[in-house]
Parts: sequence; structure tokens; C-alpha cells
Amino acid sequence: MTETLDPPAADTSNTSLRAGVLGLFDSVIMGVAGVAPGYSIAASTAVLFGAVLLGGAAALLYCGIAMFGIVFAFSYLGRIEANAGASYSWVRRALHPVLGFMSGWALIVSALIFMVTATVPVGSTILSLFSSTASNNTAEVTLVGAVFFLLMVGAVAAGVTVTVIVQIVMSCVELFILVLFAALAIFHGHHVHNFSWHWFSPGIFHGQAGFAAGALVAAFYYWGWDVTANLNEETKGAKKTPGLGAIIGIIVVFLLFEVFTVATNMVLTSHQINNNAGDVLSVLGQQVWHGTGGKLIVIAVILSTIATLETTLIQVTRTMFAMGRDNTLPKALGTVHRVRKTPLIATAVVTVISLLLFVGSQSIGSVSNILTDGINAIGLQICIYYCLAGLAVVVLYRKQILLSPTNFVFMGLWPMIGALFMAYLFIKVIPGLNAETLWVGLGAMALGLIPMFYYMAKGNPYFKMPPKEDRIAVLEEFSQNL
Repeated sequence: MTETLDPPAADTSNTSLRAGVLGLFDSVIMGVAGVAPGYSIAASTAVLFGAVLLGGAAALLYCGIAMFGIVFAFSYLGRIEANAGASYSWVRRALHPVLGFMSGWALIVSALIFMVTATVPVGSTILSLFSSTASNNTAEVTLVGAVFFLLMVGAVAAGVTVTVIVQIVMSCVELFILVLFAALAIFHGHHVHNFSWHWFSPGIFHGQAGFAAGALVAAFYYWGWDVTANLNEETKGAKKTPGLGAIIGIIVVFLLFEVFTVATNMVLTSHQINNNAGDVLSVLGQQVWHGTGGKLIVIAVILSTIATLETTLIQVTRTMFAMGRDNTLPKALGTVHRVRKTPLIATAVVTVISLLLFVGSQSIGSVSNILTDGINAIGLQICIYYCLAGLAVVVLYRKQILLSPTNFVFMGLWPMIGALFMAYLFIKVIPGLNAETLWVGLGAMALGLIPMFYYMAKGNPYFKMPPKEDRIAVLEEFSQNL
């Protein structure tokens, strides 16, 4: 009998997460919280408007269609193995260990950069409650954001069950406030622009370059739903529930993004959007409900930022944990707290690096520049690991794709469209990005070659392709679970 070359199982006393504590509703909440609709709208609206002007709704629509293909890819890939590393493990099995490692590394570096882009808006938003000038002061925003970030680290370190309870409360309040203000904006008496179906048309973009620039920002909007996959070892029905939770969650945020983008086009002027990059929602809130009532939407942004910081911390620490467990990164990262069952060392490492990056981001310049460069850099890294996941499901299940129309569409065609879309974005936008974005986006990816070659040279079994027998066994188990 041929021996599989998967990384060997280790002592589970301090290398196992708490299994089976999350259900479908928890997965849906985590998927929504991971995308963080309130935060994404607040942080990305000005960037999206700068890329495509009134074409934001179209960019979100077409990128959203492609993104659903990647969601379906994760859903089917999750059925082969419950692994906290998610695409890091799945891409290895389907395509190649090097691509699997780089998929995991892409998530890590994108999450670390995200810590900067997430804490900037919340610092700006909190300060906007007291002073409009302070909300655009980079130093003050950095200080407030750093304190806020440390509070989130404490919540994540307490354990996933505590995090989920907090997420349920926060996400429900956030969604209620967002729906309320969306209705107020749509039915607001004074509109800068009347609603137009042209906002959804491909013709609204200025050529392919404009379309690609808008779609790259839109990809950042949607990013984060895959935290459900990184929590699969801690979820009941680990091979199906996380995928279904992601699908439901992405439907919810897709609708919210479209409604708010249309509302922004109708209510705010270009001057208001461009001059309030860090707190567009605060301005929108005051436009449709002037005074104290309008500040309610700030609560939604703060709650959303808490939510997405927590889910991103979960996502990056679980990926680091999986890579440490396989010893493709330092083995210490693959240990958990004996009581809390959280990857405490990985959490500490992420905290230190994130704070250093956050403080260092002051040298980039204004709040607007930090957001634009960070979002575009993350967009490049998202394209890499989402593209690989889309290709992986098609390659791994190539013999099952033609067995039924459902398999063909959701396991083959749609994920392939998503993968090709991500590859197209990656190639198309690079010539138009500034040097800072390219250094952060691609330079961070290049750093991953150092640990990869180091552990490859040490003969780590992760970097050996799984044998044919292992793949056949996986496909047979998958077919039985359809």
C-alpha cells in the first residue's frame, strides 16, 4: 500500500483547535462579519469612486458575479478536507505544493496589510464624532486605531466561542442600521443625481483599464467571506457547513453593497466623497438624517470594523497555525493555548507585525493615500489566492464536472470564470498602479519565497505532491458526500 505524503499528524494536546463549536448560523454571521459591509463601504467608497466615478454599482455587480464562482470553489474544495489553512492545503493537493504555500502566504500578507487599512477608518470615524479636522490627521488616527486594534486582539485571544457571540450581536445591530440608512438615502427628498440603470452598464467604464481598476477595488469589498473556511476545523459538519455559510453571507453583502453604492451616487457630490475618504458613511448619515440621528451610522462602521478585525485576525492566525503545524513556517506557530484552544503564538506575532506596519504607514502620507495604496495592494494578493482556488476545484474534480448540469455550472464553469476574472484583473491593473502599491502588493508576496525555499530545502513533506492513490481516495469520498 502506497503511503501518502501529507504532513504527519502531530500530538493533539496542544496542536488542535476546539472542534465542532460553530453551526450554520454562526458561519453565516462570520461570513458577513468577514466582509464587513459597514467598514467596506466606509473605507472603499472614495477609492471606488476615484477609479470609476458613478460606475461603482457596475464594478460591484460584475466582480460580484465572478466572486460567486470563487465562493462555490471554496464550498466544493472544503468537502475534501477540513483544514484551518483552507486554500493553503487545498491548492497544494489539486495543483502543486509551491502554489499551495503561496496561496497561504498571499492570505497572510493581505491580512497583515489589512490591519492598517482597517484601523485607519475606525480611527478616523471615532475622531469624526468630536472633530472633522482630527479625522483626517494621520498621527491622531494612528494612535486611536492602534488602541482599538489591541482591544480586538484581546477578544480574539479569548477564544472562538466568545468571538462568535460578540459577532452575532454586533452584526445584527450593524445590519439593522445599514438597512435603515439605505432606505433613508434612497427615499431622501434631495438627490444630487437621479437613479439611472446606466450605473450598472458595462458602457459606464472608460475602457478595459477603467473596468479593471474598479473591479480590483470591488474585489477588496467582497474579501473576507472565506473566514468560514479557515474556521472549518471548529465547525459542525466541517466539510459542508462553512461553504454554505459563505454562500448565504456573500448574498447578503452583495445586496447591501449595491444598494449603498446607488445611494451614494444619488446623495453625495464628488467633492463630498473625495474630501472624506475615511468617513464617507458619516457624511452620508448627516445628509439623510442631520444631527445626532445621523451619527448612528458611525456605530455601524465601528461595529463593522470590530467585526472585520476579529475575523481577519482569526483568518490569518488560523492560516499561520496550519502552516506552523505543517512546519512550513516556524513550528511554534502551530501550537494552541491549552485552555482557550486558540493559536496564541500566531496571534502575538500578528499583533506585533501589525502594530509596526500601522505605525510605519504614517510615512505614506494622508489617510486617503494609505487607504488607496493598501486596498489596491490587497486586491493584487486576493487575485492570486482566489484565482488559484478557482483553478484548483476545476482540476481536482475534472472527472466529476460533466456528471450533471449542477456540477458543470457550480463546480466547473462558474469557478473557472471566477479564476480567469481574477487573473485578468491581476494582469490588467499592474501597469496603472503606483510604485508604493506594487512594492507592497508584489514585494510582500516575494518575501514568501524565503521561508518556502528554506523549508523545501529541509525536505518538508508538505512540498512533495500527494500520490495518485491519495487523490483517488479523496475523490471517492467526495462522490459519496454529494
